[in-house]
Amino acid sequence: MLPEWLESELDLVPDFDAFAGVDELEDLLETLASEYPDVAELREVGRSREGSRLLCLTVGPPGAPDALVFGLPHPNEPIGGLTAVHLARRLCQDAGLRERLGHRWHVIACIDPDGLRLNEGWLRGPFTREHYARHFYRPAGGDQIEWTFPLDYKDARFDTPLPETRALMELIDEHRPALVCSLHNSELGGVYYYISRQESALFPVLQAVPERLGLPLHRGEPEAPHIVRLDDGVFQTGSVRRAYDRMIAMGQKWSGDSGDNTASYAGRHGSLTLISELPYWIDPTADDSTPTTTSYADALAAKAEAVAELAVLLNESLDAVGDHLILAGSPFWRATRFFARIMVRAAETTAARARMPESDRPATVAEVSSLIGDGHSFRLRYGGILLRGLDAELAAGNQAAVIGRTRELVAERYEHWLATDSAAEHEVIPIRSLVATQYSATIAAAAHLASRL
Repeated sequence: MLPEWLESELDLVPDFDAFAGVDELEDLLETLASEYPDVAELREVGRSREGSRLLCLTVGPPGAPDALVFGLPHPNEPIGGLTAVHLARRLCQDAGLRERLGHRWHVIACIDPDGLRLNEGWLRGPFTREHYARHFYRPAGGDQIEWTFPLDYKDARFDTPLPETRALMELIDEHRPALVCSLHNSELGGVYYYISRQESALFPVLQAVPERLGLPLHRGEPEAPHIVRLDDGVFQTGSVRRAYDRMIAMGQKWSGDSGDNTASYAGRHGSLTLISELPYWIDPTADDSTPTTTSYADALAAKAEAVAELAVLLNESLDAVGDHLILAGSPFWRATRFFARIMVRAAETTAARARMPESDRPATVAEVSSLIGDGHSFRLRYGGILLRGLDAELAAGNQAAVIGRTRELVAERYEHWLATDSAAEHEVIPIRSLVATQYSATIAAAAHLASRL
Protein backbone atom coordinates (compact mmCIF):
# COMPACT_ATOMS: atom_id res chain seq x y z
CA MET A 1 0.00 0.00 0.00
CA LEU A 2 2.93 2.38 0.50
CA PRO A 3 5.03 3.70 -2.38
CA GLU A 4 8.66 2.61 -2.37
CA TRP A 5 10.03 6.10 -1.73
CA LEU A 6 7.83 6.49 1.36
CA GLU A 7 8.90 3.08 2.66
CA SER A 8 12.49 4.28 2.35
CA GLU A 9 11.71 7.45 4.30
CA LEU A 10 10.17 5.37 7.11
CA ASP A 11 13.42 3.46 7.43
CA LEU A 12 15.43 6.69 7.83
CA VAL A 13 13.67 7.84 11.00
CA PRO A 14 16.12 7.39 13.92
CA ASP A 15 15.47 5.99 17.37
CA PHE A 16 14.65 8.33 20.24
CA ASP A 17 14.83 7.64 23.96
CA ALA A 18 13.02 10.81 25.08
CA PHE A 19 11.03 13.79 23.87
CA ALA A 20 12.75 17.13 23.37
CA GLY A 21 12.27 20.20 25.52
CA VAL A 22 12.26 23.84 24.44
CA ASP A 23 16.02 24.46 24.55
CA GLU A 24 16.85 21.25 22.73
CA LEU A 25 14.39 21.99 19.93
CA GLU A 26 15.84 25.48 19.51
CA ASP A 27 19.38 24.08 19.40
CA LEU A 28 18.42 21.47 16.80
CA LEU A 29 16.94 24.07 14.45
CA GLU A 30 19.93 26.38 14.91
CA THR A 31 22.31 23.51 14.14
CA LEU A 32 20.47 22.69 10.90
CA ALA A 33 20.55 26.33 9.81
CA SER A 34 24.30 26.51 10.41
CA GLU A 35 25.02 23.16 8.72
CA TYR A 36 22.91 23.87 5.62
CA PRO A 37 23.14 27.64 5.01
CA ASP A 38 22.67 27.22 1.25
CA VAL A 39 19.20 25.66 1.57
CA ALA A 40 17.88 26.67 5.02
CA GLU A 41 17.13 30.01 6.62
CA LEU A 42 16.23 30.38 10.31
CA ARG A 43 14.29 33.42 11.45
CA GLU A 44 12.41 34.57 14.50
CA VAL A 45 8.72 34.96 13.66
CA GLY A 46 7.54 36.15 17.05
CA ARG A 47 7.83 35.83 20.79
CA SER A 48 5.81 33.82 23.28
CA ARG A 49 3.89 35.42 26.13
CA GLU A 50 6.89 34.76 28.40
CA GLY A 51 9.39 36.09 25.86
CA SER A 52 10.73 32.87 24.30
CA ARG A 53 11.68 33.00 20.63
CA LEU A 54 9.42 31.40 18.03
CA LEU A 55 11.85 30.07 15.44
CA CYS A 56 10.91 29.10 11.89
CA LEU A 57 13.24 27.24 9.52
CA THR A 58 12.48 27.79 5.82
CA VAL A 59 13.70 25.18 3.33
CA GLY A 60 12.97 25.02 -0.38
CA PRO A 61 12.92 27.16 -3.51
CA PRO A 62 11.03 30.47 -3.66
CA GLY A 63 8.11 30.28 -6.05
CA ALA A 64 7.08 26.76 -5.04
CA PRO A 65 3.79 26.26 -3.19
CA ASP A 66 4.32 26.89 0.51
CA ALA A 67 3.82 24.43 3.36
CA LEU A 68 3.58 25.39 7.04
CA VAL A 69 4.36 22.77 9.69
CA PHE A 70 4.37 23.44 13.43
CA GLY A 71 4.82 21.32 16.53
CA LEU A 72 3.41 21.68 20.04
CA PRO A 73 0.07 23.38 19.22
CA HIS A 74 -0.85 21.82 22.58
CA PRO A 75 2.16 21.71 24.91
CA ASN A 76 1.40 18.23 26.27
CA GLU A 77 1.85 16.86 22.72
CA PRO A 78 5.63 16.73 22.13
CA ILE A 79 5.77 14.15 19.32
CA GLY A 80 5.46 16.98 16.81
CA GLY A 81 8.62 18.71 18.01
CA LEU A 82 10.73 15.71 17.04
CA THR A 83 8.72 15.23 13.84
CA ALA A 84 9.29 18.85 12.79
CA VAL A 85 13.03 18.60 13.35
CA HIS A 86 13.29 15.29 11.49
CA LEU A 87 11.30 16.76 8.57
CA ALA A 88 13.56 19.81 8.50
CA ARG A 89 16.68 17.64 8.58
CA ARG A 90 15.54 15.42 5.71
CA LEU A 91 14.57 18.45 3.62
CA CYS A 92 18.00 19.98 4.20
CA GLN A 93 19.81 16.75 3.41
CA ASP A 94 17.97 15.50 0.32
CA ALA A 95 17.43 17.62 -2.78
CA GLY A 96 15.56 14.73 -4.39
CA LEU A 97 13.05 14.68 -1.54
CA ARG A 98 12.58 18.45 -1.80
CA GLU A 99 11.88 18.07 -5.51
CA ARG A 100 9.42 15.22 -5.01
CA LEU A 101 7.45 17.08 -2.36
CA GLY A 102 7.36 20.22 -4.46
CA HIS A 103 6.94 22.81 -1.70
CA ARG A 104 8.82 25.52 0.13
CA TRP A 105 8.62 24.54 3.79
CA HIS A 106 8.26 26.72 6.87
CA VAL A 107 8.91 24.56 9.93
CA ILE A 108 8.34 25.60 13.56
CA ALA A 109 9.40 22.91 16.02
CA CYS A 110 7.62 24.46 19.02
CA ILE A 111 4.87 27.06 18.83
CA ASP A 112 4.13 26.94 22.60
CA PRO A 113 7.48 27.03 24.44
CA ASP A 114 5.91 28.39 27.65
CA GLY A 115 3.49 25.48 27.88
CA LEU A 116 6.10 22.90 26.91
CA ARG A 117 8.31 24.00 29.80
CA LEU A 118 5.45 23.07 32.16
CA ASN A 119 5.45 19.53 30.71
CA GLU A 120 9.20 18.96 30.82
CA GLY A 121 8.90 16.93 34.02
CA TRP A 122 7.72 13.86 32.10
CA LEU A 123 9.45 14.22 28.69
CA ARG A 124 12.38 11.96 29.58
CA GLY A 125 10.27 9.28 31.26
CA PRO A 126 9.55 6.95 32.80
CA PHE A 127 6.66 6.75 30.34
CA THR A 128 4.03 5.50 32.73
CA ARG A 129 0.53 6.92 32.89
CA GLU A 130 1.12 8.01 36.48
CA HIS A 131 4.37 9.87 35.79
CA TYR A 132 2.82 11.54 32.76
CA ALA A 133 -0.32 12.56 34.63
CA ARG A 134 1.50 13.95 37.66
CA HIS A 135 3.62 16.24 35.45
CA PHE A 136 0.91 17.04 32.90
CA TYR A 137 -0.12 20.53 31.85
CA ARG A 138 -2.65 21.59 29.23
CA PRO A 139 -3.68 25.24 28.98
CA ALA A 140 -7.10 26.76 29.48
CA GLY A 141 -9.02 27.32 26.24
CA GLY A 142 -8.03 30.98 26.03
CA ASP A 143 -4.37 29.97 26.44
CA GLN A 144 -4.42 27.32 23.69
CA ILE A 145 -2.71 28.47 20.49
CA GLU A 146 -4.68 26.06 18.31
CA TRP A 147 -8.01 27.46 19.52
CA THR A 148 -7.45 31.21 19.73
CA PHE A 149 -7.85 32.27 16.12
CA PRO A 150 -10.44 35.00 15.45
CA LEU A 151 -14.06 33.85 15.46
CA ASP A 152 -17.20 35.65 14.31
CA TYR A 153 -20.15 33.28 13.95
CA LYS A 154 -23.68 34.22 15.00
CA ASP A 155 -23.22 35.33 18.62
CA ALA A 156 -19.92 33.45 19.04
CA ARG A 157 -17.05 35.92 18.88
CA PHE A 158 -13.38 35.82 19.82
CA ASP A 159 -10.90 38.53 18.86
CA THR A 160 -7.94 38.24 21.23
CA PRO A 161 -5.48 35.83 19.58
CA LEU A 162 -2.38 35.03 21.58
CA PRO A 163 1.03 36.33 20.42
CA GLU A 164 1.90 32.80 19.28
CA THR A 165 -1.38 32.56 17.36
CA ARG A 166 -0.73 35.93 15.74
CA ALA A 167 2.66 34.63 14.58
CA LEU A 168 0.90 31.74 12.83
CA MET A 169 -1.72 34.07 11.37
CA GLU A 170 0.98 36.31 9.91
CA LEU A 171 2.80 33.33 8.37
CA ILE A 172 -0.43 32.00 6.89
CA ASP A 173 -1.40 35.38 5.46
CA GLU A 174 2.12 36.03 4.16
CA HIS A 175 2.66 32.69 2.45
CA ARG A 176 -0.91 31.50 1.77
CA PRO A 177 0.27 27.88 2.22
CA ALA A 178 -1.08 25.07 0.07
CA LEU A 179 -0.51 22.70 3.01
CA VAL A 180 -0.71 23.26 6.76
CA CYS A 181 0.27 20.48 9.17
CA SER A 182 -0.54 21.05 12.83
CA LEU A 183 1.37 18.31 14.67
CA HIS A 184 -0.85 17.06 17.47
CA ASN A 185 -1.01 13.83 19.37
CA SER A 186 -3.55 12.06 21.51
CA GLU A 187 -2.85 9.87 24.51
CA LEU A 188 -4.23 6.33 24.40
CA GLY A 189 -5.70 4.13 21.69
CA GLY A 190 -5.00 4.21 17.98
CA VAL A 191 -3.83 6.55 15.24
CA TYR A 192 -6.25 8.94 13.54
CA TYR A 193 -6.17 12.02 11.37
CA TYR A 194 -8.11 15.19 10.73
CA ILE A 195 -8.18 16.67 7.25
CA SER A 196 -9.88 19.86 6.12
CA ARG A 197 -11.31 18.55 2.86
CA GLN A 198 -12.09 15.29 1.14
CA GLU A 199 -8.83 13.99 -0.38
CA SER A 200 -9.82 10.36 -0.80
CA ALA A 201 -6.71 9.35 -2.76
CA LEU A 202 -4.59 10.20 0.30
CA PHE A 203 -6.61 8.18 2.80
CA PRO A 204 -5.23 4.68 1.97
CA VAL A 205 -1.69 5.91 2.55
CA LEU A 206 -2.60 7.60 5.83
CA GLN A 207 -4.21 4.35 6.96
CA ALA A 208 -1.36 2.13 5.77
CA VAL A 209 1.45 4.04 7.53
CA PRO A 210 0.50 3.09 11.11
CA GLU A 211 -0.29 -0.47 10.00
CA ARG A 212 3.21 -0.72 8.53
CA LEU A 213 4.58 0.35 11.93
CA GLY A 214 2.39 -2.00 13.96
CA LEU A 215 0.01 0.67 15.29
CA PRO A 216 -3.78 0.32 15.23
CA LEU A 217 -6.14 2.80 13.62
CA HIS A 218 -8.61 4.48 15.95
CA ARG A 219 -12.12 3.15 15.23
CA GLY A 220 -13.72 4.18 18.50
CA GLU A 221 -15.51 7.29 19.70
CA PRO A 222 -14.52 10.59 18.01
CA GLU A 223 -13.24 13.38 20.24
CA ALA A 224 -16.52 15.28 19.99
CA PRO A 225 -20.03 14.37 18.77
CA HIS A 226 -19.98 16.97 15.98
CA ILE A 227 -16.86 15.43 14.40
CA VAL A 228 -17.54 14.04 10.90
CA ARG A 229 -15.98 10.67 9.98
CA LEU A 230 -14.63 10.54 6.41
CA ASP A 231 -13.08 7.05 6.52
CA ASP A 232 -11.55 4.62 9.02
CA GLY A 233 -9.30 6.72 11.23
CA VAL A 234 -9.88 9.86 9.14
CA PHE A 235 -12.12 12.71 10.29
CA GLN A 236 -12.95 16.15 9.00
CA THR A 237 -11.16 18.87 10.93
CA GLY A 238 -13.15 20.21 13.85
CA SER A 239 -15.39 23.18 13.29
CA VAL A 240 -16.38 25.66 15.97
CA ARG A 241 -19.38 26.45 13.81
CA ARG A 242 -20.59 22.84 13.82
CA ALA A 243 -19.96 22.61 17.57
CA TYR A 244 -21.88 25.85 18.14
CA ASP A 245 -24.86 24.71 16.07
CA ARG A 246 -24.99 21.36 17.87
CA MET A 247 -24.91 22.98 21.31
CA ILE A 248 -27.68 25.43 20.42
CA ALA A 249 -29.76 22.58 18.94
CA MET A 250 -29.39 20.70 22.24
CA GLY A 251 -30.63 23.72 24.19
CA GLN A 252 -27.21 24.65 25.58
CA LYS A 253 -25.62 28.08 25.67
CA TRP A 254 -22.36 28.81 23.86
CA SER A 255 -19.68 29.47 26.46
CA GLY A 256 -17.33 31.65 24.42
CA ASP A 257 -14.27 30.16 26.14
CA SER A 258 -12.03 30.20 23.05
CA GLY A 259 -11.84 31.01 19.36
CA ASP A 260 -11.45 29.29 16.02
CA ASN A 261 -8.70 26.93 14.87
CA THR A 262 -5.83 26.77 12.40
CA ALA A 263 -7.75 24.85 9.75
CA SER A 264 -10.53 27.42 9.65
CA TYR A 265 -8.13 30.34 9.44
CA ALA A 266 -5.92 28.75 6.77
CA GLY A 267 -9.01 27.67 4.83
CA ARG A 268 -9.57 31.26 3.71
CA HIS A 269 -6.50 30.78 1.49
CA GLY A 270 -7.57 27.36 0.22
CA SER A 271 -5.04 25.53 2.38
CA LEU A 272 -5.30 21.80 2.98
CA THR A 273 -4.85 21.22 6.72
CA LEU A 274 -3.74 17.81 8.00
CA ILE A 275 -3.60 16.92 11.69
CA SER A 276 -2.00 13.63 12.71
CA GLU A 277 -3.05 12.31 16.12
CA LEU A 278 -0.95 9.58 17.72
CA PRO A 279 -1.13 7.96 21.17
CA TYR A 280 1.65 7.26 23.65
CA TRP A 281 0.16 3.92 24.68
CA ILE A 282 -1.46 1.24 22.53
CA ASP A 283 -5.00 0.18 23.29
CA PRO A 284 -5.23 -3.22 21.54
CA THR A 285 -8.99 -2.78 21.18
CA ALA A 286 -8.79 0.61 19.43
CA ASP A 287 -9.62 -0.83 16.00
CA ASP A 288 -12.02 -3.59 17.10
CA SER A 289 -15.47 -2.99 15.58
CA THR A 290 -17.00 -6.15 17.06
CA PRO A 291 -20.39 -5.51 18.74
CA THR A 292 -20.50 -6.08 22.50
CA THR A 293 -23.28 -6.88 24.95
CA THR A 294 -22.92 -3.35 26.37
CA SER A 295 -25.32 -0.80 24.95
CA TYR A 296 -23.90 2.40 23.51
CA ALA A 297 -26.23 4.30 25.83
CA ASP A 298 -24.79 2.55 28.90
CA ALA A 299 -21.22 3.22 27.72
CA LEU A 300 -22.02 6.90 27.28
CA ALA A 301 -23.71 7.04 30.69
CA ALA A 302 -20.66 5.49 32.35
CA LYS A 303 -18.40 8.11 30.79
CA ALA A 304 -20.80 10.87 31.86
CA GLU A 305 -20.68 9.57 35.44
CA ALA A 306 -16.87 9.50 35.48
CA VAL A 307 -16.61 13.02 34.06
CA ALA A 308 -19.26 14.32 36.46
CA GLU A 309 -17.26 12.96 39.40
CA LEU A 310 -14.23 14.87 38.14
CA ALA A 311 -16.28 18.03 37.62
CA VAL A 312 -17.53 17.90 41.21
CA LEU A 313 -14.00 17.51 42.57
CA LEU A 314 -12.63 20.39 40.48
CA ASN A 315 -15.45 22.77 41.33
CA GLU A 316 -15.64 21.93 45.02
CA SER A 317 -11.88 22.34 45.33
CA LEU A 318 -11.98 25.71 43.57
CA ASP A 319 -14.82 26.85 45.83
CA ALA A 320 -12.84 25.83 48.89
CA VAL A 321 -9.51 27.46 48.04
CA GLY A 322 -10.57 30.32 45.74
CA ASP A 323 -10.31 33.08 48.35
CA HIS A 324 -7.02 31.80 49.77
CA LEU A 325 -4.75 31.53 46.71
CA ILE A 326 -1.55 33.52 46.40
CA LEU A 327 -0.88 32.31 42.83
CA ALA A 328 -4.43 32.73 41.54
CA GLY A 329 -3.29 33.81 38.07
CA SER A 330 -0.94 30.87 37.50
CA PRO A 331 -1.38 28.65 34.43
CA PHE A 332 -2.45 25.77 36.70
CA TRP A 333 -5.33 27.71 38.22
CA ARG A 334 -6.40 29.19 34.88
CA ALA A 335 -6.47 25.67 33.44
CA THR A 336 -8.31 24.23 36.45
CA ARG A 337 -11.01 26.91 36.31
CA PHE A 338 -11.44 26.32 32.57
CA PHE A 339 -11.62 22.53 32.74
CA ALA A 340 -13.94 22.66 35.76
CA ARG A 341 -16.47 24.42 33.52
CA ILE A 342 -15.76 22.21 30.51
CA MET A 343 -16.16 18.98 32.48
CA VAL A 344 -19.58 20.04 33.78
CA ARG A 345 -20.69 20.66 30.22
CA ALA A 346 -19.07 17.46 28.94
CA ALA A 347 -20.85 15.36 31.58
CA GLU A 348 -24.21 16.95 30.77
CA THR A 349 -23.75 16.57 27.01
CA THR A 350 -22.63 12.95 27.27
CA ALA A 351 -25.54 12.08 29.58
CA ALA A 352 -27.96 13.72 27.13
CA ARG A 353 -26.52 11.66 24.28
CA ALA A 354 -27.03 8.50 26.36
CA ARG A 355 -30.74 9.30 26.52
CA MET A 356 -31.15 9.70 22.76
CA PRO A 357 -33.07 6.89 20.99
CA GLU A 358 -30.25 6.30 18.50
CA SER A 359 -27.92 5.37 21.38
CA ASP A 360 -30.03 2.29 22.10
CA ARG A 361 -27.81 -0.11 20.18
CA PRO A 362 -24.88 -2.42 20.92
CA ALA A 363 -21.58 -0.57 21.36
CA THR A 364 -18.50 -1.89 19.62
CA VAL A 365 -15.44 -3.02 21.53
CA ALA A 366 -13.59 0.09 20.34
CA GLU A 367 -16.41 2.40 21.41
CA VAL A 368 -16.61 0.95 24.91
CA SER A 369 -12.82 1.09 25.26
CA SER A 370 -12.50 4.66 24.04
CA LEU A 371 -15.35 5.95 26.22
CA ILE A 372 -13.85 4.34 29.33
CA GLY A 373 -10.43 5.63 28.31
CA ASP A 374 -11.72 9.18 27.88
CA GLY A 375 -13.16 9.23 31.38
CA HIS A 376 -9.91 7.98 32.93
CA SER A 377 -7.84 10.35 30.83
CA PHE A 378 -9.83 13.41 31.88
CA ARG A 379 -9.63 12.49 35.58
CA LEU A 380 -5.89 11.89 35.50
CA ARG A 381 -5.14 14.94 33.36
CA TYR A 382 -7.21 17.60 35.06
CA GLY A 383 -7.00 16.16 38.52
CA GLY A 384 -3.24 16.24 38.02
CA ILE A 385 -3.30 19.92 37.07
CA LEU A 386 -5.35 20.67 40.20
CA LEU A 387 -2.76 18.87 42.34
CA ARG A 388 0.05 20.83 40.68
CA GLY A 389 -1.76 24.07 41.47
CA LEU A 390 -2.16 23.07 45.13
CA ASP A 391 1.47 21.93 45.35
CA ALA A 392 2.63 25.24 43.87
CA GLU A 393 0.67 27.10 46.55
CA LEU A 394 2.35 25.08 49.29
CA ALA A 395 5.77 25.55 47.69
CA ALA A 396 5.18 29.31 47.55
CA GLY A 397 4.54 29.36 51.30
CA ASN A 398 0.75 29.46 51.34
CA GLN A 399 -0.04 28.45 54.93
CA ALA A 400 -3.85 28.64 54.71
CA ALA A 401 -5.16 25.47 56.34
CA VAL A 402 -7.72 24.94 53.59
CA ILE A 403 -4.95 24.52 51.02
CA GLY A 404 -3.46 21.58 52.87
CA ARG A 405 -6.85 20.01 53.62
CA THR A 406 -7.96 20.30 50.00
CA ARG A 407 -4.67 18.87 48.83
CA GLU A 408 -5.18 15.81 51.04
CA LEU A 409 -8.74 15.25 49.77
CA VAL A 410 -7.74 15.63 46.12
CA ALA A 411 -4.69 13.38 46.53
CA GLU A 412 -6.82 10.63 48.10
CA ARG A 413 -9.28 10.69 45.20
CA TYR A 414 -6.46 10.89 42.69
CA GLU A 415 -4.72 7.83 44.13
CA HIS A 416 -8.01 5.93 43.75
CA TRP A 417 -8.28 6.97 40.11
CA LEU A 418 -4.70 5.87 39.46
CA ALA A 419 -5.40 2.50 41.05
CA THR A 420 -8.45 1.96 38.85
CA ASP A 421 -6.84 3.11 35.60
CA SER A 422 -7.44 0.20 33.23
CA ALA A 423 -4.82 1.54 30.81
CA ALA A 424 -1.98 1.65 33.33
CA GLU A 425 -0.35 -1.48 31.93
CA HIS A 426 -0.82 -0.72 28.23
CA GLU A 427 2.22 -0.99 25.99
CA VAL A 428 4.34 2.15 25.55
CA ILE A 429 4.78 2.94 21.86
CA PRO A 430 8.41 3.53 20.76
CA ILE A 431 8.90 7.23 20.05
CA ARG A 432 10.45 6.36 16.70
CA SER A 433 7.18 4.76 15.55
CA LEU A 434 5.24 7.88 16.53
CA VAL A 435 7.60 10.27 14.74
CA ALA A 436 7.74 8.02 11.67
CA THR A 437 3.95 7.92 11.42
CA GLN A 438 3.53 11.67 11.74
CA TYR A 439 6.45 12.45 9.44
CA SER A 440 5.25 10.05 6.75
CA ALA A 441 1.70 11.43 6.86
CA THR A 442 3.08 14.97 6.46
CA ILE A 443 5.27 14.27 3.45
CA ALA A 444 2.61 12.01 1.89
CA ALA A 445 0.17 14.92 2.00
CA ALA A 446 2.71 17.19 0.30
CA ALA A 447 3.49 14.59 -2.38
CA HIS A 448 -0.23 14.10 -2.93
CA LEU A 449 -0.74 17.82 -3.54
CA ALA A 450 2.25 17.79 -5.90
CA SER A 451 0.79 14.73 -7.75
CA ARG A 452 3.93 12.74 -6.90
CA LEU A 453 2.64 10.37 -4.26
